[in-house]
Amino acid sequence: MWTVVYISQNEDVAKEIKQLLEDSQILVMMRSVGEEEEQKSFEILVPETEVEQAHTIIINNN
Repeated sequence: MWTVVYISQNEDVAKEIKQLLEDSQILVMMRSVGEEEEQKSFEILVPETEVEQAHTIIINNN
């Protein structure tokens, strides 16, 4: 099961978080949410078993 670990309204920030997690050997998926460009958000998802590790990496690198 995939779980959202981060949401950003900025695509560049979402891509940075995705890369950070990939560099830490975590399987990552990014998806956009929302129809209108001004309202679009980007979700970073990881497998449920890697949520805690992903949160730790995000917190320690932000």
